[in-house]
Amino acid sequence: MEPPRAPSCLPAVPNIRKVVVVGFDGLEPKLVERLIERGELPNMARLRQQGNFARLATTCPAQTPVAWSTFATGVNPGGHGIFDFIQRDPRTYMPQLALNRYQQTNPFLPPKAVNLRRGKTVWDALADHGLPSVVLRCPCTYPAGDVRGRLLSGMGVPDLRGGLGTSTFYTTAEGIKPREGEAVVRVVPDQHGNIATHLLGPLNGKTRRPAEFEIHVQAGQTPDRVVVRSTGEPRELELVEGRWSEWLKVKFKPGLLQSARGMVRFYLVRGKPLELYASPLNFDPQAPIFPISFPAEYAAELESRLGAYYTAGMIEDHAGLSNGRITEEAFLDQCGQVWRQREAMLFDELARLDEGLLFCLFDTPDRVQHMFWRFTEPDHPANQSAGLRAGFEGVIDEQYRRCDTLAGQVLDQADENTLVIAMSDHGFNSFRRGMHLNTWLHDQGLLAMKPNMRPGDEAGDFFHHVDWSRTKAYALGLGGVYLNLAGREAQGTVSADEAQPLKSQLARTLSGLVDPQTSRVAVRSALAREEVYRGPYTAEAPDLVVNFAEGYRCSWATTLGGVPQGHFEDNTRRWAGDHIIDPLLVPGVLLMNRPFRTKARLTDLAPTILAALGAPIPHAMEGEPLV
Repeated sequence: MEPPRAPSCLPAVPNIRKVVVVGFDGLEPKLVERLIERGELPNMARLRQQGNFARLATTCPAQTPVAWSTFATGVNPGGHGIFDFIQRDPRTYMPQLALNRYQQTNPFLPPKAVNLRRGKTVWDALADHGLPSVVLRCPCTYPAGDVRGRLLSGMGVPDLRGGLGTSTFYTTAEGIKPREGEAVVRVVPDQHGNIATHLLGPLNGKTRRPAEFEIHVQAGQTPDRVVVRSTGEPRELELVEGRWSEWLKVKFKPGLLQSARGMVRFYLVRGKPLELYASPLNFDPQAPIFPISFPAEYAAELESRLGAYYTAGMIEDHAGLSNGRITEEAFLDQCGQVWRQREAMLFDELARLDEGLLFCLFDTPDRVQHMFWRFTEPDHPANQSAGLRAGFEGVIDEQYRRCDTLAGQVLDQADENTLVIAMSDHGFNSFRRGMHLNTWLHDQGLLAMKPNMRPGDEAGDFFHHVDWSRTKAYALGLGGVYLNLAGREAQGTVSADEAQPLKSQLARTLSGLVDPQTSRVAVRSALAREEVYRGPYTAEAPDLVVNFAEGYRCSWATTLGGVPQGHFEDNTRRWAGDHIIDPLLVPGVLLMNRPFRTKARLTDLAPTILAALGAPIPHAMEGEPLV
């Protein structure tokens, strides 16, 4: 990794007064190249002709919050402190969200949201130079901080219940168990067929029970319709089978002198007997309980101009599709609505852009590829359990064509003073097999279970049956391995002298590891954090980063401290595509309407934007301008 560059102020690219960056999360360069050659992405071909096209080196790991944080700050993760969606608390070994946290120093005052992404952003550096920025939905911008311009927070904004997307499924059937990221509410109609139930809101700080908002579900004029009545807005909301409802705005009272306003959409699966899906509760942009925009009133202004929109960081209801509560058609319908909302925001801001930076992220391509990759591989293990329905084989290509159309619209509105950048943070690949890293560590004698306990379903998640007094290493998150280090972990057993030899041993043993069932290499490499990162926050990274081969990833159980049986398993979930593999295998995409050098890294984008606008490049930024 290159040393930091001395402060510099390069001459501006001639005539550049505006930089417009359109982020398409997860675009895979091999697919872009194929579709360009087939003539299906004419606007990206136009960008390539006017400027250039490159495969963009991504971060390690190739995760959305990690990569976009590097885009924003121009430094590797060791310089901004975001290494994964999930980190562990060394005092308890428990997983916790790595993007932000809540601090409450006084029990009589509400908690304060804290952004865990550090480092100086490109929009901060532009502000120092007197230039404004508009930042729409960049990950790791929650809670919204001060900006010279406007900002709407992206990935990291929770739902009203504090999670990344907790939905509710209402049913009259008995015995329906909740699945991933959802609550199940069994409802019983009265003699007239009417149902009294409630929405589940934020937890009460004392009782830890969710606040409730009363709703009444009544039969509609036809069997495929119901009406939801409440004290929310609107008071009556008609639902039709197979369609998303309009927004229902509600207000909860989670505690004394406390209130929380949110909004929800419904999807009526069946009117009779009732099967009703309620989306995660989004913050109401008119009164979010924590700052989601800057200025604070900007979120409400957007709604006033453009209509209600999703505010949660993870918008698309992938868990609803994974759990079988909504269909592929319903998911794609929602994705289309999300796209149109984001498109409206982009062009609303583009119309009033006079100078500086405009950034807008479109997350939807990433989510669609996660959920529809299996339709490009008929033999994918997920198709054995979820079934392979016809008609979805071209869904991913269609997303790329939609990205191309948008890029063309932006390019058409760009004058000669505008640098247009279309890019993705990482590429994409198949996810066919998962590796149980904790079970592998157990069988290497490095993770110990409590007496009479062995790996398997009964071991559960959250390291519930791990004996820390005899454990030397454990895995958590999407590919990180930690040493049980004395003086750092609560029950650490590995001394400082043992740490380096143990890391080296683990790296050697994991690198090149073969899946015996497929005879394929599952792990390309395992690297000590000192080989990957540098900067003030390197010590917060996992001790080792596991770089998986194509088709592999750490298992679902590994992410939350599970210890299942065996070392590998088929991925049978609908979430069948992924990108958290060796970063060399999943570079992003970079296109500009100005010539640029094609050996490009994510760390180069912030310096490129600053140089184009004639602003000084901070000393800490690691990349170099591409133009």
